[in-house]
Amino acid sequence: MLSKNQKKLIASMAQKKHRDSQHLFLAEGPKTVTDLLESGIEPSLIVHTQEWKLPSSCITDSNILFPVSQKDLASTSLLKTPQQVLALFKQPQHSVNNNAIYKELTLVLDGIQDPGNMGTIIRLADWFGINQIICSIDTVDIFNPKVVQATMGAVARIKIHYTNLPEFFQQYHEKCDNPIYGTYLEGDNIYKTSLISPSLIVMGNEGRGIRDENKNYIRHKITIPTFPADSQTSESLNVGVATAIVCSEFRRSTTYSR
Repeated sequence: MLSKNQKKLIASMAQKKHRDSQHLFLAEGPKTVTDLLESGIEPSLIVHTQEWKLPSSCITDSNILFPVSQKDLASTSLLKTPQQVLALFKQPQHSVNNNAIYKELTLVLDGIQDPGNMGTIIRLADWFGINQIICSIDTVDIFNPKVVQATMGAVARIKIHYTNLPEFFQQYHEKCDNPIYGTYLEGDNIYKTSLISPSLIVMGNEGRGIRDENKNYIRHKITIPTFPADSQTSESLNVGVATAIVCSEFRRSTTYSR
C-alpha cells in the first residue's frame, strides 16, 4: 500500500520545481511505462493494478512495485482516466553530442510552450530518425507529465537538450558549414527548395514564431505553401503538424531523391 509521502511525491510531479529537485518524472499507461522500462530508464516506484504485468525482459526491484485497486490508482493518477499503471522514473541525463549533431539532421525548438505539441514533436523525431532535439531554455519541460504522455514512450529514445540558442547557433556556424533552415510564413516553398542533410531545422513558438535574436543565424527560410496558392486559408499551421510536414519532406528529399 502506498504511503502518504509516496502519494504526495507522485502528486508533486505536476510541478517542474519538484521534478527537478527530486530528479524524477511521472509516466502513466502500459505502453509509455513499458517503453521506458525496456529502454533502460531506471524506475523508482511503480504503482499498478492486477491487469498490468511487468514485462519479462525487465528486471527490477520488487520493493518498488505497489499493486493497488483501480480506485486507488485513480486517486493517485494525474490523468482523468488512469490506465493500469503509473511509475516514477529517474530523469536520464544526456550530454550534447556535438559530433553527431554536425553529422545528422537535428531539430531546434525556439520556445515551444504547449505540452501536447512538444510530445508530438518528440514522437515525430523518433519516427523520422532524428536522434537529438535542441531546445531554448524556455521551451516546455520534456518531463512535464503531459509531454511524457504525448510522446508515447519516444521520450526514452530521443536525446533532448536545453541551451542558449544564439550561443548554440554561433558554435554550430564556427564548427561546420551545414545549413540552418527556419520555418516562416514568408519563406521559400519547401517543395521547390533544395534541402540538405545534415542540417538544422528550427521550429518557432506557437504564437510569435522564431525570435529575432535567432533569425540572424538562419540562412534558409522555408515555408509550407497553401493550396491553391494565395487562397484564403487558416492563419497558420499547428507547429506539430508543420513539423511533421517539414521532417517528411526533408527525409523524402534527402533520402529518396538521390
